[in-house]
Parts: sequence; structure tokens; C-alpha cells
Amino acid sequence: MKAIITGVLVVLAGMVACLWVFVQSRNELLSEHAAIARELKVLDVAISRRADLIPGLSAAVRSYLPKESGVFVALEQARVAVANAGTAQGKFDANNQLSAALGRLFVAIEVNPKAKANAGFPQLRELEDTDNRILQARRRYNDALKRYNTDLARTPGNFVGSLCGLQREDAYFKTEPVALAAPKVQF
Repeated sequence: MKAIITGVLVVLAGMVACLWVFVQSRNELLSEHAAIARELKVLDVAISRRADLIPGLSAAVRSYLPKESGVFVALEQARVAVANAGTAQGKFDANNQLSAALGRLFVAIEVNPKAKANAGFPQLRELEDTDNRILQARRRYNDALKRYNTDLARTPGNFVGSLCGLQREDAYFKTEPVALAAPKVQF
């Protein structure tokens, strides 16, 4: 009789331990999923702020660059794309489009001595600060995504995730090669 009670207690203790591991793992995965959403909001705010700075920057340098109307059209289209993006990936793609357009603007400012000397430096500094915020937010967002996906792939996270309906998140913020490429300057 004593052996049966001991056996039942061991089985019960094992079940309690498994339940505890399950609950802990589920809570960890849900916390990490919430961290992804939080970091995405921070990133979204920084990207939107950057887009909001474009009209002021354009107004500050437009008079010095009358031949660069295509650059300003591209900037405005990219700004509108950021504002209208509905998904995280859409926002990331629009931000890359905005980066490429800003690169063209910066090249135009560099090759024009009047624009370079008189460009709206406060707007440029504010834009640089915002770009730094985006860089930091992007890093934190990608780290949160990586942490969640790693924990979801490991045991017991993969078991718990499949039981709870949690799925892998792959909306990493990547910089497109177009945004990384140096704009071509023609004289």
C-alpha cells in the first residue's frame, strides 16, 4: 500500500512539474510576443516621425535645387507610402524607399555649393537624430523577434507553441540593397 501511495505521489509530482514547465514556457512566449508588438510600435513611431520631417527639409532646400524636382517628387511619394502602409512589412518597404529618396537628396545637396552652404541644418540634424532612433528601434525589434523565434523553436517552446497556436514571426526589418547602394553622381 505504501508503494502505491509513493508511486501516485511521484506521478503527481511529475505532472505538476510538467504543468509548471508548460505554464512558464507559455508565459515566456507570450511576453516575448508582446515585446515584439511593443518594439514594432516604437519603430513605427520613429519611421512616421522621419516621414513627418520631410516637408520641412524639402522646403528648406528646394529653392537651392530647382533642377532636382524628381528628387522632391520621389521624397513625397515615399512619404505618402510610409503614411499609407498598413502592415509592418509595408512600413519597412516604404521606409527603405524613403531612405533611397533621401540619399538622392543628400547627393544633390553635396554637389550644389549653394545648397550645401545654406541647407537647413536644423532639419538635417533632426533627421539624423530620427535616423539614429530608427536604427536603435530596428535593432531592438529584430532582437525581440529573434528571441521569440529562437524560444519557439526550442524545447519546450515548440511543444507549448504548437499547443497554444503560437507561430513563428518572420517580419524582420531588413535594409534593402537599393537603400544601401551609393547614389550615382553625374557632373
